[in-house]
Amino acid sequence: MTALTSAVAAPELLGRCRALVRPALEEAVGRLHPWVGEMAGYAFGWCEVGGTPVEASGGKGVRQALAVLGAEAAGAPGRAGVPAAVAVELVHTFSLLHDDIMDGDADRRRRPTVWKAYGTGPAVLAGDALFALAVETLAASPAGPEALRLLSGALGDLVRGQADDLLLAARPWAGPHRVRPGEYRTTAEHKTGALLGCAAALGALLGGAPPTVVAALDRAGRHLGIAFQLVDDVLGIWGDPAVTGKPVHGDLRERKKTFPVLAALDSRSPAAGRLAALLASGEEPARAAALIEEAGGRSAALAEARRHLAAVEAVLAGVPLEPVAADSLRSLLDFLVRRDR
Repeated sequence: MTALTSAVAAPELLGRCRALVRPALEEAVGRLHPWVGEMAGYAFGWCEVGGTPVEASGGKGVRQALAVLGAEAAGAPGRAGVPAAVAVELVHTFSLLHDDIMDGDADRRRRPTVWKAYGTGPAVLAGDALFALAVETLAASPAGPEALRLLSGALGDLVRGQADDLLLAARPWAGPHRVRPGEYRTTAEHKTGALLGCAAALGALLGGAPPTVVAALDRAGRHLGIAFQLVDDVLGIWGDPAVTGKPVHGDLRERKKTFPVLAALDSRSPAAGRLAALLASGEEPARAAALIEEAGGRSAALAEARRHLAAVEAVLAGVPLEPVAADSLRSLLDFLVRRDR
């Protein structure tokens, strides 16, 4: 079988891809120093501190699925994309370990982050080990040099995105030096979209796709990353805590400069001025959320997400892809950016 015989619902698709990738991911982590491997297992949600196994999926596995589907969209078996899936999952987790330290985040997926559970130095070491393991995994793949080129490009953008994210956080809410929505969009593409695009492109590359298809899937993943981040921003303010695992208005309490906030501040609405003053005081997050909505920030974020989803569809329609796998890819993308419903 070269690809799927029929498109399936996104949750089942994610589960199928995780099941395909998990053995190879465990085998790769098993090559690490035992202590470092334990920290990696904890980061993936496979074990507790001390190594006691737990039953957990370790997240949705979005990047894994994109790599598998990238291979299938090229007409290859999903297993052809497994080395790409392993590499991008290792890089994604490496970036989370380091991001949590930089951002001072104490919890992730309702558990202490690795640096809180093991210490800052060990968490840095575990992140470095995962990065090295990702490079090793791709270097051993059939398209090693080209695969590493794609990964290194995505990593460069990931670093740029994180650097901009840290710098944007220090800028004022109002005035000529305030953060504009366009700047945030570029940061989201680099920080989130680059690795999503890389996942799909790497899967297609290992599946034997021509360069035009590989490049198209990279572009599609970048648009997806922006849309995904925009929906996350909406959920970070108005999401149901039972679904998101975060308190309502959580991003406002943490004073994050997310797209709904920036779009509201950039509007000509009378609410924008009142919002800027309220954000500067750091008080009344519920009132701030109401002002953001009044100034059009929520609707602007969702409209922008829909625009990038349309761009994904245009990119996918412009290249030859295996039809059923392409439909599954569309189903997954739609699922990921319509979590506001």
